[in-house]
Amino acid sequence: MTSPASALPDNPACVINCTWYDENGTPQTLALDNISDVLASDAKGFVWVGLYEPDDAVLEKMQEEFNLHDLAIEDTRKAHQRPKIETYGNSLFVVVHTAQVLDERIRYGETHAFLGPRFLLTVRHGASLSYAPVRARLEREPGLLAMGPSFCLYSVLDAVVDNYLPITSSFSDTLDLLEKDIFSEDYKRRTVIRLYELRRELNKMRLAVAPLQDALAQLQRNQAQLVNEEVRLYLRDVQDHAARINDAIDTLREMLGTALSVNLSLVTLAQGETVKRLGAWAALLAAPTLITSWYGMNFTGMPELAGRYAYPLLIVGISVTCVVLYRLFKRSGWL
Repeated sequence: MTSPASALPDNPACVINCTWYDENGTPQTLALDNISDVLASDAKGFVWVGLYEPDDAVLEKMQEEFNLHDLAIEDTRKAHQRPKIETYGNSLFVVVHTAQVLDERIRYGETHAFLGPRFLLTVRHGASLSYAPVRARLEREPGLLAMGPSFCLYSVLDAVVDNYLPITSSFSDTLDLLEKDIFSEDYKRRTVIRLYELRRELNKMRLAVAPLQDALAQLQRNQAQLVNEEVRLYLRDVQDHAARINDAIDTLREMLGTALSVNLSLVTLAQGETVKRLGAWAALLAAPTLITSWYGMNFTGMPELAGRYAYPLLIVGISVTCVVLYRLFKRSGWL
């Protein structure tokens, strides 16, 4: 067998890792050109290649080395796929959506994984955290690597799902911070805009997480002998986590929808109270205006026009009318 560590590999920049793991879980850096040679040998172990936004030349090289199907490579090249599991001969093609918080906004990407009897190829597109910590953890526990590439696939899927947890928690924390503004009677445009943005982001996240549950269930039921029975138990745990995250997203979406409705209702009620007060004060001003407008007409036959106490009585009458109206409006809650 050609020694994978015989020379320092000169791999393209998009190749994050290209490693051969022997039966004891010992890693050895591998050159892309040596992949097919290692897989063709009788040595026990598997190859794990990690790519980030590879170009067409590297994808064609991976297709040649791993004997991948044209349709799967075409899907990976376009990188706009829904979460799914597809079987192509002796390999599985897995697509999941990833999420990452960048500049206080959630950015989405995709991870495409090719699983074979002795290899795992992961291709990341867009916003996605590196799987280097996943590999480092597995390399510290060679017994886990002994379960083969399917366990590495589980570890990647587990990292993808777990990465959604802090994002949903941040949504919940943001909603708690906005609670004071939500129940405020004053209309704040930024509060409504922020609530709408949160709901929009949750809708996008749901589109990523909801199909992931079906993909994980399909992966567990897959009849291909590429996933160990023990690994299927681990995949069931990942599916449970995805289901809980999906439920949390649905709950937050409902809470945000309710918060929007409550905020708009409170603002509408506050505006109604303002209109009532304005109407009451308008009525108080209308009574003296009406009375004085009568006496402002140029007619000589007006009642009490020539009376000695007509002017004081008029003032008293207007004052009594305003006081009566004020008490009526105060009692009814308009003032």
